Amino acid sequence: MSMAGNLRKVTGLDRVGGLRRMARLARRRPRVDLSHPARSPLGTSVVNCVTYHKGVRSPAVRDVVEAVKQVRRHDHGFVWLGLHEPTQREFSGIAELFDLHPLAVEDAVEAHQRPKLERYDDTLFAVFKTVCYVEHTELTATSEVVHTGEIMVFVGTDFVITVRHGRHGSLGPLREELEANPEQLAKGPAAVLHAIADHVVDDYLNVTDSVQTDIDQVETDVFAANGARVDPGRIYQLKRELLELKRAVAPLARPLLELTSRPIRVVDPEIQAYFRDVSDHLLRATEQIAAFDELLNSILQAHLAQVSVAQNEDMRKITAWAALIAVPTMVCGVYGMNFEHMPELHWRFGYPLVLGVIATACVTLYRGFKRNGWL
Repeated sequence: MSMAGNLRKVTGLDRVGGLRRMARLARRRPRVDLSHPARSPLGTSVVNCVTYHKGVRSPAVRDVVEAVKQVRRHDHGFVWLGLHEPTQREFSGIAELFDLHPLAVEDAVEAHQRPKLERYDDTLFAVFKTVCYVEHTELTATSEVVHTGEIMVFVGTDFVITVRHGRHGSLGPLREELEANPEQLAKGPAAVLHAIADHVVDDYLNVTDSVQTDIDQVETDVFAANGARVDPGRIYQLKRELLELKRAVAPLARPLLELTSRPIRVVDPEIQAYFRDVSDHLLRATEQIAAFDELLNSILQAHLAQVSVAQNEDMRKITAWAALIAVPTMVCGVYGMNFEHMPELHWRFGYPLVLGVIATACVTLYRGFKRNGWL
């Protein structure tokens, strides 16, 4: 069996006890032999593999193994390897090549992680939740407003590995922006980590601005003349989507705090100053989300109050008309009992008199209800 086959056999362990065995192997195995031509971990999930020297993109290389060999041969620069939703089999060779911790590899492959920052010897593992705004012509009770994804970043002294999950959050434009600024890119893999964090947080701000438009529209509809008829499901849907956004944004505060306040071997102190700016933007997004949540609570309470007022108005109108109908019903009911001796029963003007009494009583009640706002 080839070395690549052995590698797949080792990294394709079943989940029961697999992590412990992989951890033991990681502690005792030597660095991968880059001279072996069969060791090429590139798979269908690889988006791009580029080497950078002094912030300048190097000519394309044959595969990731060749790229790592060039970087380590010259002892400067780094490799940026980008992947999209790799499988365990596709990622196993890359994990072996860069000596990645098995626990971090499992998180990168399976996704569905909270934003976090973990250190494994000389490797930094960061998880970012990406968000995008889902365009819609009209907000309904089932509209999807926010869609989330994930970006995992492995940062070492001479490599950056990005693993993206989801249909959005492409790093292609970000890579082009960094390549247009070689001075920043020359600061090493930590500069890429900062650029990704800044890119993710900027998307948070863009999404919050778009969500605010939906909230403003709902607020306008609720306080309109027929606001009581607004579907409350729209408000609940916005709150659910806002909760999804909050779960993506809020947990990132702690990882950014570690990046800005604690010394990290693979992060240059000069880069840490840039993370403070990202942290400020994250704080703004977090405050906006908290304000939106409070505003939606107020809008929901106002809507419920409007519904209660509308119901009270309907009940008053029903009660007023029931009182108006009760007067002729009562009089007609009395005279319909067919007793022989009843007031004005044999008088010529008895019938018109009774109708006049009924009309006078109804008009009096109507004016009274109208004056009090019941009708």
